[in-house]
Amino acid sequence: MVEAASAVVEGSYPTVIQGGMGVGVSDWRLARAVARTGQLGVVSGVALDALLARRLQQGDEGGQVRDALAHFPVPAVARAVLDRYFVAGAVPGGQPMRPVPRLGLRPRLHGQQLAVVANFVEVFLAKRGHDGPVGVNYLEKIQTATPAAVYGAMLAGVDYVLMGAGLPTQIPGLLDALAGHRPGRLSVDVHGARPGEDHHLTFDPQEVLGEVTGRLRRPRLLAIVSSATLALYLARDEATRPDGFILEAAVAGGHSARPRGRLTLDDEGEPVYGPRDRLDLPKVAALGLPFWLAGGQAAPERLAAARAAGATGIQVGTAFALCRESGLADTLKQQLLSGAADETLVVHNDVRASPTGFPFKLVALPGTAADEQVYADRPRLCDLGYLRTPYRRDNGAVGYRCPAEPVAEYVRKGGAVEDTVGARCLCNGLVATVGLGQRRPDGYVEPPLVTLGQDLTFLAHLTGDGHDYGAADVVGYLLGAPARPARGVGTLVP
Repeated sequence: MVEAASAVVEGSYPTVIQGGMGVGVSDWRLARAVARTGQLGVVSGVALDALLARRLQQGDEGGQVRDALAHFPVPAVARAVLDRYFVAGAVPGGQPMRPVPRLGLRPRLHGQQLAVVANFVEVFLAKRGHDGPVGVNYLEKIQTATPAAVYGAMLAGVDYVLMGAGLPTQIPGLLDALAGHRPGRLSVDVHGARPGEDHHLTFDPQEVLGEVTGRLRRPRLLAIVSSATLALYLARDEATRPDGFILEAAVAGGHSARPRGRLTLDDEGEPVYGPRDRLDLPKVAALGLPFWLAGGQAAPERLAAARAAGATGIQVGTAFALCRESGLADTLKQQLLSGAADETLVVHNDVRASPTGFPFKLVALPGTAADEQVYADRPRLCDLGYLRTPYRRDNGAVGYRCPAEPVAEYVRKGGAVEDTVGARCLCNGLVATVGLGQRRPDGYVEPPLVTLGQDLTFLAHLTGDGHDYGAADVVGYLLGAPARPARGVGTLVP
């Protein structure tokens, strides 16, 4: 949406930010439902290329994806994506879905185009039919995906970019460049790189799409950090300074920062956080930038306390992940709600599960990859590769490895065998959690893997006698009043 009218009023900020959760949990339907209330709806930007390809291969029931593709500013590129992946009526049961190109420092043109288109589609659908603000959430660690993904979201008029799992020091400059359709350059961390070696990725919009006219609106950047120290580091230089911060506590779902200092585990095997991990809110407030608190904030009294401490508002994830509009598969959602209701649901902060090395929240659900037997029975492979780590080979070339791939292969690439113990394939597991898991030629179907935050106290206020509630109910509960509808809600497509 080149030169689109902004849903963000200068100087105005949302009180509630919906978390950009998982792979497809925060999809366009959820983000749109939140944005319609006037608060910030956020789509997860992780693995959108794979999600788009698989949605098309499942037949695109309802036609929303194809409709969004018809609005892409370069029709020939959208048509190529459609021709490659769309299967009328869906891929026959039992057959694998067509793969997408894996990320790397030398990406294939088709892969870059697919990433741009996929991010455009998700944001376009989230923004359609209302004037509420929409953001997109990325992981800084997945550096090779970022430029193409951000550009696609900007083409659709995204209002905010949220980024965690690392320090987004290069993103302000990237947003500036892409707003003018100029090439964006991103340095990439390569394990074992020697001093003086330069590893980077360059994304040139004109090379990937051809000429797109009209300047794009630059979205606001919110950096997701776990300490005041990191916020101060980013804010000290104009080149790295974001437009605001989300300060995330360790109880939030998905990845969390490791405790500062020496890692200590409790009797349940979870990392122990201490005084050094507490957020110094006065230091962040003194920066003069807006900030939101995240992790265990889903209550009106928590919002009031956050604002009293100088915060603009709060970010909430799990309460939205369990609402009816989220992308979680319905069967899993009902299992989670039932488990929470009878107090049998267990969320474990696992220090080994994620290939990233960061603690990761796993829900102990039978039949999912968190189940030790399911994990043991799963053939180890890495075919999506979003969390692969670039590393320097002996000959100076760049290779890629992941602790969740076959152990012998990981060790052959220079990885430590102890890193593979307990490592789950988050990429395949999270994609399966939203009903898009891959089917293997031998009949094996990828099991889901579910992550949630560790604070579920909000459910008593939202579910009542039943288990069903909507995104607007969450916003209303948090704000203590009916949510403000955005203009144009009557024109929403179903």
